[in-house]
Amino acid sequence: MQRRTLLQGALVALYLPAAVTHAATPAIQVYKTPSCGCCHEWVAHLRKSGFTVNTTDVPDTAPYRTRYGVPTELASCHTGVVGGYALEGHVPAEQIKRLLAEKPKAKGLAVPGMPMGSPGMEMDDHRRDAFDVVLIKADGKHQVYHHYAAS
Repeated sequence: MQRRTLLQGALVALYLPAAVTHAATPAIQVYKTPSCGCCHEWVAHLRKSGFTVNTTDVPDTAPYRTRYGVPTELASCHTGVVGGYALEGHVPAEQIKRLLAEKPKAKGLAVPGMPMGSPGMEMDDHRRDAFDVVLIKADGKHQVYHHYAAS
């Protein structure tokens, strides 16, 4: 009987940190066009990384970029919102988690364009173009938050 209780306790100890982390991660709301395949792939990347993602299909994502303060020059194909931050384009989940942990005074993150190899834009040959994750500051200016080298 004690052995069984001990095994059950060990299993709970193994799974509890993952459950707590998942529960503490806020949901991401994504606005995308219904026909965009790479948007579906980016959402799958986020879910695989432990995020809950809610999607809304819209005819045009531009009004959402405007609403959440994403400068036009940083535009991509979808806009997400999490914890009060905008997420524009193919932002890697690890950078979203970093943003949520650091909580900078900013509007959000963007990956301008649609760089090959970014989450949702993976290639069969595993090629990745160099790309930057850009921090959109509270004043609308932006700077590189993280650089991904080509591979």
